[in-house]
Amino acid sequence: MDKTFFYLDTCIWLNLFKKEGDSKKGKPYWEIAKDFIEMVMLSENKEIYYSGLILKELKFNMDLKIFNEKLLFLKKDFIFVKVNSDDYVLARKLESEFKYSISFYDCLHIAICKRMNLILVTRDNELMRYAKSYITTKRPEELIN
Repeated sequence: MDKTFFYLDTCIWLNLFKKEGDSKKGKPYWEIAKDFIEMVMLSENKEIYYSGLILKELKFNMDLKIFNEKLLFLKKDFIFVKVNSDDYVLARKLESEFKYSISFYDCLHIAICKRMNLILVTRDNELMRYAKSYITTKRPEELIN
């Protein structure tokens, strides 16, 4: 059985860690993220990757104590991937091609996913729009089975 690999954009981790979402509008984003991550963790043929870019963005957006707790969770259950020089080269190319419409970090996320054949899981519509010509992108609810 083939394995499926995912790379969760920072917004998905923040949905989970900050319990984001409005239950009045349906299932909250954090619960969808939790369900998706649990599904992957319980699967023998699915894995989640994260990078130092994700860690930097999380650290910037979270209380340091909570970040350190969540870091232990990430390190224990998921696979760390390093950004390499080819990723930087492609990200700079994408950044220019996209006319700087998305951040350099988002371009790096695309480059990592392209190099490693990872599905980018995000809620960022703009990122999805730009990334779709290079990689597969999905929202977590589209992947829960």
